Amino acid sequence: MEDFNKLEQTQAAANIQTQREDEQEHDPESNTLHEPLLKVNRTLSSNQLAIVGGKVSHIESLDYEINENDLFKQDWRSRSKVEVLQYIFLKWLLAFLVGLLTGLIATLINLAVENIAGYKLLVVAKYIEQKRYIAGFVYLAGANFLLTLVASVLCVCFAPTAAGPGIPEIKAYLNGIDTPNMFGAPELIVKIFGSIGAVSAGLDLGKEGPLVHIGCCVAALLGQGGTDKYRIKWRWLRYFNNDRDRRDLITCGSSSGVCAAFRSPVGGVLFALEEVATWWRSALLWRTFFSTAVVVVVLRAFMEFCKSGNCGLFGKGGLIMFDVSGVSVSYHAVDIIPVVVIGVIGGVLGSLYNHFLHKILKVYNVINQKGKLHKLLLSLSVSIFTSICIFGLPFLAKCKPCDKALLEASCPTTGREGNFRQFNCPNGQYNDLATLLLTTNDNAVRHIFSINTPTEFHILSLSIYFALYCVLALVTFGIAVPSGLFLPIILMGSAYGRILGIAMGSYTKLDQGLYAVLGAASLMAGSMRMTVSLCVIFLELTNNLLLLPITMLVLLIAKTVGDCFNPSIYDTILELKGLPFLDAHPEPWMRNITVGELAEAKSAVVTIGGIEKVGRIVDVLRNTTHNGFPVVDDGVVPPNELHGLVLRAHLILALKKKWFLRERRRTKAEEVREIFTSADLAERGGKIEDVIVSDDEMEMFVDLYPLINTTPYSVIESMSVAKAMVLFREVGLRHMLILPKYQASGVAPVVGILTRQDLIAHNILCAFPQLEKSNASKKGR
Repeated sequence: MEDFNKLEQTQAAANIQTQREDEQEHDPESNTLHEPLLKVNRTLSSNQLAIVGGKVSHIESLDYEINENDLFKQDWRSRSKVEVLQYIFLKWLLAFLVGLLTGLIATLINLAVENIAGYKLLVVAKYIEQKRYIAGFVYLAGANFLLTLVASVLCVCFAPTAAGPGIPEIKAYLNGIDTPNMFGAPELIVKIFGSIGAVSAGLDLGKEGPLVHIGCCVAALLGQGGTDKYRIKWRWLRYFNNDRDRRDLITCGSSSGVCAAFRSPVGGVLFALEEVATWWRSALLWRTFFSTAVVVVVLRAFMEFCKSGNCGLFGKGGLIMFDVSGVSVSYHAVDIIPVVVIGVIGGVLGSLYNHFLHKILKVYNVINQKGKLHKLLLSLSVSIFTSICIFGLPFLAKCKPCDKALLEASCPTTGREGNFRQFNCPNGQYNDLATLLLTTNDNAVRHIFSINTPTEFHILSLSIYFALYCVLALVTFGIAVPSGLFLPIILMGSAYGRILGIAMGSYTKLDQGLYAVLGAASLMAGSMRMTVSLCVIFLELTNNLLLLPITMLVLLIAKTVGDCFNPSIYDTILELKGLPFLDAHPEPWMRNITVGELAEAKSAVVTIGGIEKVGRIVDVLRNTTHNGFPVVDDGVVPPNELHGLVLRAHLILALKKKWFLRERRRTKAEEVREIFTSADLAERGGKIEDVIVSDDEMEMFVDLYPLINTTPYSVIESMSVAKAMVLFREVGLRHMLILPKYQASGVAPVVGILTRQDLIAHNILCAFPQLEKSNASKKGR
């Protein structure tokens, strides 16, 4: 999370300050029907910069619309039944491979984390057993320091976009924003090894977010046949050389990642549906479910294999599964009150966490923008602080005597696992805070979720643990390592849930472990604002269907309370990064302005002829940054005729292939197919600076008709922005033409073009500040 200031300065430069309106100006809604609804105070800005990963990048929109030009139509008509079956088979094959590879990578990460962290803790336990506390601390801090250094160096030097969870960028990509350098091979490799290092270092982060990113990287690489430099030129893969099929594959990857993290196949599908995916259909539902089913099979197979001791310290642990099925759940009327309280507290704490994290990320930007060295120092400082806390704070806890009913081998314990860690206590006693801190985060959750242990943890130890992890969750997220938000929030929520369970005492019959589960669910709903997917994930995690009613109630209350204060954590990060994400619901004031008025606030639309001179095309490409140009020719009736839309990438392709004519004429279909293929048109990228055109070629012509999308989506200039935004988002457009209400002589056939940036609320309000005043006055009434 860096370069926020640089991004804000760029936006400020793009948005020229305007003078304030008179206080006496009339409300825009009182204008007559013949007057424009709003006066334009400035030009509608369209900033193309956003923070992707760890740096400011130039972003583009994806084009999920089918480009129905002559070449596409010919390719579609020429496909045989065998080729159609190949396409369907390949979709399912790639979905299978996404699940298989994601499951294998998740197993690798868990094996590495459990063994690295496990052996590290075993050595620390030996030092503590020998009462060599300083040596134990030095070893723990040194090991954590080195692991954090490896993870941070990988992110800072090789793949800055691999830092963080990656879920906000995935959400933006599936919304239609091309987030550069997010799904490449370097990002995949750094995410894998960076996650191993960061999680093994004992930092307050999880591998759930990185696993979602890893699943999406796998899907993207499979869909394009490899990396940008080294691709498989398999003929079948040309079917997937478009944004629509890549979007579906990455959706499968995101659901597979969640499934791999939580061993939750249904929860993974619902997470993709509820949180990250913007477009959904039944066919995609089947493929995502198939991918998650493959992931579960892979994980289960390796878990069975590892039970025999073939995987080192990896045994039952590693893959998060917090079984609380061993306790009976019965509800009484009095239990409704503490359940409601947990939901309200979760909503309030989740909102507070989002608020403070927003502030801290801005502070981190000031540090990170100073250079790579400062990013490394920040990560290492957090690592040292974490090591000091997890080793030093257990000395504040009082030793508790072991229950006489327990076997001597189970209490106290000095090894890597066990609910009763001896630490600095004499024989027959244990340190409950050391039990929670000197272990992996996964095992810590298992300890707090443990059932039938009403006296295991003291309320003071849980309070210290909760306060510590609130601080660690805030200061750890945003450093230059792969990190997930799920596990830190679960740790915080389970701690305060168990505290509330202890405080309730005999008032309730619910087990304290169940209170911990409800607390974790409420804090996640209060911060992330998910309900259905979280409910299913927690049911699959805890293996107790009887928790369903109260879990649903807690999630609904926590989300409702959280929505009263601020947006979800992922929406907050999207806003901080400056990614132009289109929400599902337009702002109410968007009905007070038309798309025609937006077009008037923009620069004049640039059009191109159907048969255009090469010099004119080169001039347009060099002097504009537009990605689509309406094709307009002089006609008989009406005077100007709109033929469609041609993309910038296709114009550059025509120039690169020297598709030039000596005279102004239409080309035959055979001539076009000799030069272009549908696969050529699917390729994106290319810069006009890379095109070399001679002076003689500048006077030649290009027949653009075979490249024109003859059926672009268009709206009438009188349509409200709210309605246009819904259409733009639901169809997944990159360009939307604005047509005049009346066709007549002297009237241009195209009023303007709407892009994603034109529909962002902030950009509109900068051009039309009266809208914000009108909206504020309505709220005041």
